[in-house]
Amino acid sequence: RVLAKTLGASRRHVAAVPMFLNGKKVQSESSTFYDVHNPATGELIARTPQCTPSELAAAADSCAEAFKSWRSTLVSTRARVMHKLEGAIRDNTDALAKVLTQEQGKTIADAKGDIFRGLEVVEMSCNIPAMIQGETLPNVANSVDVHSYRIPLGVCAGIAPFNFPAMIPLWMFPPATTAGNTFLMKPSERVPLSAMMLAEMASDCGLPPGVLNVVHGGHD
Repeated sequence: RVLAKTLGASRRHVAAVPMFLNGKKVQSESSTFYDVHNPATGELIARTPQCTPSELAAAADSCAEAFKSWRSTLVSTRARVMHKLEGAIRDNTDALAKVLTQEQGKTIADAKGDIFRGLEVVEMSCNIPAMIQGETLPNVANSVDVHSYRIPLGVCAGIAPFNFPAMIPLWMFPPATTAGNTFLMKPSERVPLSAMMLAEMASDCGLPPGVLNVVHGGHD
């Protein structure tokens, strides 16, 4: 009983991982949490909330509202955000690798490789203006021309696994948002800190509120 009380008290002193909604950190109202331990030391470093259904709905609604203006934002403007994010990730690779190692257990070298493979997709996203051009095919029939347009889909969502905490989120939201969509991300409840750091960096680089939201939870 004494041990249980001690463990309960220690958990209360470990910060809960916030959601990222509308460009801000927001604490969940959930009473259910997953413990995040440093695999190397066993230290409890964070507590991931099982976000409530209403919080998930609010995050999706926020993405839908942000899509109304983001879809009409110049694609060159959207690409500039990715240019800034690319530089921010390069400048903060050491700090991001440290967080990734603490929550997932990779060596620092492996963590930097995880980040770099994601960074390559951010680099690719900077070229999306050239990749989403439409096509025109004249005279396919008498007095008939064909025009095609690549337009944003709307709200996209991604569930990331625990084994690549930075790479997989960076495979998801940069190309989706640069193409004019908004994105709702759920990182693994076992490794939420890297994705949260990336979301904050994207916001600091100019991604508008609601374009990228992050919620937490398990398979339920």
